[in-house]
This record gives sequence, C-alpha cells and structure tokens, in this order.
Amino acid sequence: MTKPTLLAALAAGLLASAAVPAQAQYFNRIASFPVALNTPDIEAEENSAEIITATEDGMILVYSNALVGGIGFIDITDVANPQPGGFVELDGGPTSVSVIGGKALVSVDTTEDFTAPTGYLAVVDIETLEVDSMCDLGGQPDAIARNGNGSLIAISMENQRDEDFNDGVIPQLPSGNVTFLDVAEGTPDCSSLRVTDISGLADIAGEDAEPEYTDFNSANELVVTLQENNHIVVINGDSGEVISHFSAGSVDLEGIDTEEDGQLSFTGSQQARLREPDAVQWLDEDRFVIANEGDYEGGARGFTIFHKDGTELYESGPSMEYIAAQLGHYPEGRSDAKGVEPEGMEVGFWDDETLIFVNQERSSLVAVYRDTGGEPEYIQSVPSGVGPEGALAIPSRNLYVTANETDLSADGLAPAHVMIFERQDVEAPDYPQIMSAMNEDGTPIGWVALSGLVADADEVGKLYAVNDSYLSIMPTIYTIDATQSPAMITEAMLVTRDGAVAEALDLEGITLDGEGGFWLASEGRTDRDIPHMLYRVDGEGAIVEEVSFPEALLANEIRFGAEGISPLGEGEDMVLWIAIQREWGDDPEGMTKLVSYKPSTGEWGAVHYPLETPAEGAWVGLSEITINGDYAYIVERDNQIAGNAQLKKLYRVPVAELVGAEIGGELPVVSKQEVRDFIPDLEALNGYVLDKVEGFAIDADGIGWVVTDNDGVDDSSGETNFWSIGAVE
Repeated sequence: MTKPTLLAALAAGLLASAAVPAQAQYFNRIASFPVALNTPDIEAEENSAEIITATEDGMILVYSNALVGGIGFIDITDVANPQPGGFVELDGGPTSVSVIGGKALVSVDTTEDFTAPTGYLAVVDIETLEVDSMCDLGGQPDAIARNGNGSLIAISMENQRDEDFNDGVIPQLPSGNVTFLDVAEGTPDCSSLRVTDISGLADIAGEDAEPEYTDFNSANELVVTLQENNHIVVINGDSGEVISHFSAGSVDLEGIDTEEDGQLSFTGSQQARLREPDAVQWLDEDRFVIANEGDYEGGARGFTIFHKDGTELYESGPSMEYIAAQLGHYPEGRSDAKGVEPEGMEVGFWDDETLIFVNQERSSLVAVYRDTGGEPEYIQSVPSGVGPEGALAIPSRNLYVTANETDLSADGLAPAHVMIFERQDVEAPDYPQIMSAMNEDGTPIGWVALSGLVADADEVGKLYAVNDSYLSIMPTIYTIDATQSPAMITEAMLVTRDGAVAEALDLEGITLDGEGGFWLASEGRTDRDIPHMLYRVDGEGAIVEEVSFPEALLANEIRFGAEGISPLGEGEDMVLWIAIQREWGDDPEGMTKLVSYKPSTGEWGAVHYPLETPAEGAWVGLSEITINGDYAYIVERDNQIAGNAQLKKLYRVPVAELVGAEIGGELPVVSKQEVRDFIPDLEALNGYVLDKVEGFAIDADGIGWVVTDNDGVDDSSGETNFWSIGAVE
C-alpha cells in the first residue's frame, strides 16, 4: 500500500470509528484520578505519574512518582470511583515499577555523579506499604520487566548521560547493561543478580549502550530498546545470551509539519530520520512493536513492527500525526522537533484479539490499533491528560489505564492524573466530539484553539468558528457541520489582507455581517503589537473593513479585551455588541463592559455587566456573547481548571437593557439571569474540567452549541469539548 493510500485509509477508519450504525467496542474514559490526592501530607510543588502497573487481580494500580520520590497506590475496586490507596516514600527517584504476587518491585535511581551511577531495587509489600528488602543494582536503573510466571525480572541499567555535557551527545561512559534477577514468591534473590553486557553492539556509540524499555515474550525472550544508540537487542532471559540485535533504522517522512511557525502546514519532509525507539512490547513470540519517540538525533513520529530477527514488518509513518491534527491535538509547537512524540506503549491481549496502544506525549492522545498480523487496523484515539507516559491494559476488567507525568498545577494549570478507560459496546466512542475532514491532497484540515462561534442564519446545524493567535500566521474561519456526530469541520478559510494572510490578529469572536461575510473581534495585546480591533471580512475571508476601538475606550485598555461579538438589528440599524473579557482601568471592581458599535454611523457606547465574585487567586471574565430573540446570551467563566474550577456558566441579559451610554461617562448596569451551569457538561467525559469555555452559538433551529479552546495543545491536554445544550429559551 502506498503511503498516501495508507493515510487515506487511516483517515477513513477514523471517520468510520466516529459514527457507526451498529454497536462495536470502543474505549471510553470512565474515571480520572489526580495523583496529588495520594500525597496531601508531603510538601511537593509537583506530582507525577510515570510508569504504571496493577496488582494481579487488577484491583489496585501502582505508579511511580519521581517528582516526589516514591510510589502511589490507587484502589480501583469501584473502577468508576478510584480512591487514594497510599504512598510509599523511597530514598531516591523511582524509575519503574512492576508487581509480582503481593510485592511491588521498584527500581530507584540514587545517582549523584553521572560518571558513577548508583541505584537499587526496592521490594514493597502492597498490603503493609512497607519496604521489605532492597538489592543494590550497581548502577542507574530504568525500566523493569517481569516474565509471564513472575520467576524472573530484567532491569535496563541505563546509566544515563549528562545532558549538560557535550550537548548530551553519547558516548558518555560508563555503558549501560541489562541486569537479571530470579524471583521467588514475589521477592527477588539479590544473590542471583547477573549482567548481560550489551556494549559494542550498536553502530552508534556502541561502547556506551543506553538501554531504555524492556519486555518479555512467552518464551522468556527479552527485547530491549537502546534509544540513543538507535538499536534493538533480543536476549535469552534464561541464559542472558544475546539472540539477535539490529539497528532500529530510519524513516523518510513526507508531508509533515517541520517548522514551529504559527501554522499547521503538512508540506515538509525529514529524510533518513532515526527512529530512536522508546517503549517496546511483544505482539507474540516473534513480533514486537516500538514507539519511535526519538531523542537528540531522531524521532520518526510513529511506530514500527519488527520480527525478532530484525525484519521490518510495518511502519506507520506520519499517519498518527494526521489523526492528531484531525482531532485538534497536533502540537504545532513541536513541529520542528519530534511532532506528537510516541513514547509509552502497551499491548493488550483480549480473548480474540490483540490491541496496540500508542501514547503520544506531546499530543496527549493514545492511538488504539488492532493487530491483524499485517498492517494494524486503526480503531480510535482517546484523550489522556497532559503527557501520557505509563500505559497499562487490564483485559480481565476490560480496562486501559494511562499515567500522565506532566504536572502544571504550580502554574495554575492541569495537575498530573491517572486516567481509566473502559472497553464498551457502544455505537460510537464518546471522544472526539468535534474533528476535521481531510483536504483533497490527503492532508488533514488542521485546527486548534477554537475561540469563537456563530451559527449560520438559515442552515440548521451549520456553524462557523475562529481560532485565536496561537496559530499566529493562520487566522482561520472554520465551517462546522454539527448535524454529524462527531461534529465535522468541513472547510477552513484563511483571513487575508490585500491578498496575503492577515497578521497581528487574535480572533476571539465571530458573527455574521448580514451580507454573506463576517464581523470578527480581535483581542488586542499591546506588548505583542496586536491592536484591539473589529474586522469585517467577505465570504472569501478577505478583510474589507478595519475598525479600531475608540480612544475613549483604549485610554484604559488592558490585554483582556474583546471575547465575543454579536449583532442586534439588521442593515443600517445593526449594532454590534462586543463582550470585553475583564475589567479595564476605568471599570469598578467586579464590572466589565459590553461595548456597542454601529457600523452605519461609527457610534460607540457601552453598558456595565456585573461579574461573579472569583475565588481567591482566580479571576472571572466573559468569553462569548450571542444575541438571539429577546436576550443576549453571555458565557462567564473563571480561569481555573480541574478541581479548582468553580464558574463556567451561561447567563442571559435582556436585549431591552442593551442601550449603550457614552464611553467615559457613567454606564448603566445590566441585569443577568443564569441559564446553564456548564461544569456538569465539562465533567461528562470523566476527565478534569477544562478551563476555557470560549464559544457559544444558537443555530437556525434554536439549538445552543458550546465549544472549548484547547490552547493549541500548549501546556494543555489538547482536548476540545463540543456539545449541544438543546433548545435555548
């Protein structure tokens, strides 16, 4: 199959998986657990969940938390309601964890000098949460793997490099190795420790082997990735002898985004891109699959299936990146590096099929495939917090679990979570709620950061959205077909000025101009030379009119400006109303402005809108205005996320009160009435509550639609929620 055909087939699979007439099996997220719940009494600015495993009955999850220095336990007896199970502090940084019987085996890094790496293996009793014993490993450990019956473990002793020395380039001795230990009743025998030397095998810095991930097959054969060496080794676990070894090879990538430049452009290429694999998992006794995250010289953005003799059986190429772009998860900020960065991986063995799960660190997605023995069949992608690393399938309970290592809570963003997905018999998966179609050239319609929404005046379920300044040289008006499930972005139209892509825009609002075009509201930011402006564009996206905010308004401006725009009246009588996000310099505390502009006369005015009182450390502002019938519907929200989120609501203001007074004078205060609390809607997908409800529109049939802004997948999970609230009164 040629590469364009393969990408088209995968895209078709994505569309088919999103809406099928008969029931099928898809994974839906059923619970999320913030790992900080396990460490409330430990002083730590950040928590993490990295490598994750479970007890043999699948009732308790165990994960490593290197940021705090220990392992956490989560009770999932009631899988939809996970509970804190305790935390065990360790001396050093845990790098991996495995479970055999009633024991958790934890590799711990205690290295203080990269030239003299140290570490140990801790044995933790799961019932008592006590450290039973320890084995000195004689170096810095990374991943642990156990064999099928729990009689043998293997530890990749990475003896990692100093990334601040020689730009992190290897060789940097000492070399790594693979260490084996025999296990009896869940406890390793320290005296059985034996080392397999894997130096001298790789063509790239072979004298400094840096093993990464490991996995046993049913024949007690261990596959090991040497990420920095771009090499793979297969070892007989019983004898410790190397069975085979070979280069992970390279990939010629075509049709990818290779520049961090504020646009999604899948026209670049990278030739001979080293795979530099991270995670590895056996599919059967002869085949295994690798995640090609890359390190300092490579990263092939996909996954590859090999025979253990080194024969390449399948290469995914950039197909996962296309899927991520269709789902609004493509991380444009990583285009010049390693794209979505496949990192963690799991293979799950269900009764009649084998599933492959590929965690993408930068897109925060997990791509799910069915092993066919040949080309894998794409099933779906699920959203997974920020930075999914750990991956765990529990087929006995129909579960898949991710551990998300990134904790941004210190910056007021999302904390680290463990997320649980259940395989269910359903007509379609819960996620995505919105996605894009493919262009005629086989590339996706790329999108992120939807920041404003308006409905077509005549066609039911037809909407238009804009993206904000995250895509700084790709200001776009998207056409959405909300009659499909998921909603489908069918067209993307660039906003242009004098025939070129318009610059210095931060589009936060869009509405119809009544003449086949649109009015757009751009939130200004003086420190970035983005003016506070209104733009009128024609039906092809060309700017035909530019309107600056009046001096009376700009005299007190701050960067939190226009967040929505909506018309009242038609033709010469049309008045545009603009929601200003927060208080400006001349506003009383707790009041922001709704600003009016009449295009036919150039007149400006304003009223005051009373904001809800924010929680301590938070702020509250507006993010959308939509006038329909007798009311102006306004989205008001705080800037909080996850467990800190308290206010994400829709209010309405009587149109009769929208009588603008002169800006600079005393402004009338409008009244408001709560219409809907969005937090239950945001909790419906069983993740954490997203912070930015940014768009609201009422279509030609009176149905209300809502969309969130995913911040361009920058310090964000990339999730976009899009849903209907039904008929709006």
